[in-house]
Amino acid sequence: MHLARLVWSPRLLEYDFGPGHPMSPTRLDLTMRLIEALGLLDRPTLEVADAELATDAMIETVHDADYVAAVRRAGTTLEPDLARGLGTDDDPLFLGMHEAAARQLGGSVALAGALWTGEIAHGVNVAGGMHHAMPGAASGFCVYNDAAAAIRRLLDLGAERVTYLDFDAHHGDGVEAIFWDDPRVLTISIHEDGRTLFPGTGASADVGLAGPAEGGAVNIPVPPRTSGAEWLRAIDAVVPALVREFRPQAIVSQHGCDAHGDDPLSHLNVSVDAQITAQQWAHSLAHEHADGRWLALGGGGYAVSDVVPLVWAALVAEAAHAPLDRGRELPATWRAAVEALDLEAAHTLGSGEVRFRSWRDGFDPADAVDRAVQATRRAVYPHWGLDPLHD
Repeated sequence: MHLARLVWSPRLLEYDFGPGHPMSPTRLDLTMRLIEALGLLDRPTLEVADAELATDAMIETVHDADYVAAVRRAGTTLEPDLARGLGTDDDPLFLGMHEAAARQLGGSVALAGALWTGEIAHGVNVAGGMHHAMPGAASGFCVYNDAAAAIRRLLDLGAERVTYLDFDAHHGDGVEAIFWDDPRVLTISIHEDGRTLFPGTGASADVGLAGPAEGGAVNIPVPPRTSGAEWLRAIDAVVPALVREFRPQAIVSQHGCDAHGDDPLSHLNVSVDAQITAQQWAHSLAHEHADGRWLALGGGGYAVSDVVPLVWAALVAEAAHAPLDRGRELPATWRAAVEALDLEAAHTLGSGEVRFRSWRDGFDPADAVDRAVQATRRAVYPHWGLDPLHD
């Protein structure tokens, strides 16, 4: 058994909203080029599998049948369907839209199935993580919600508890909405405060449907300019305790890397190094609480040459149990490929570990990040029998 499986096909580059759109397939192309240049595809602990097209039935586990038909129609006729978010500035139409999005979803769902059956321990789909798509509408560059469909596959195969961790700068609203009333899924999203960033949701007080699912939605909305050290402090102050209480049988994590300070679509300042640390934490939590079952997805990230490939190559390496050294020089062949596209290439993979202050050292009410964290703990911890001040 290979320890980790990476889903990839050049056809995933067909998810393309056109010139000038932030979600350029170049970011995926450069990621795969870096993964290859680093020798990760030669690792015995990693295998690559094709991204298969999802069936309508598979997509309809999380999306309305009418919406799936509308996506197929819009991607054929190129006639907008604005009521369903198709043909907007965020989600422009392109030929083959249904097939391209169905391939993203199919890859994530296949990995989820392989995880549950024990065929693999870890799965990675850097083209996945389309966390904004709603059951009946496209939203925020996302047509089909592969993250939610992967979670649904795990539940359908018998999982009783699945944790979803969302590290994207934008709130994981679509996944949260789909499982808002399902106590079998714990969704945790750390994101820029919705008052300053799309989609405008994800307040700390939003904790899931009242009743058995209450406390199953966890939101950590951090303020603009939050640094990597502050971001890690916020994650560490909330996530491990809740995952420990929930005892998931699988962890699905979304590693959108648009929280970086160079990203053009957010206002956070989370370094590559901090994001790699979050990957390591997700991986460790899977081994500690979920028998190692870990599905890691891509997501947002629009600094296409100096951030996205670095973060996602590191994610693949982490899943393959072959972590990359921080600060290592990136291959000259890859840098040349980036520069041939008239883009600026990063020279090193970050610079080193990020030191952060543990929550155990005390809460500072004058600090905006600490106030956000404490608001989340107060809103969620009592539902899990935890003390927001001390646990």
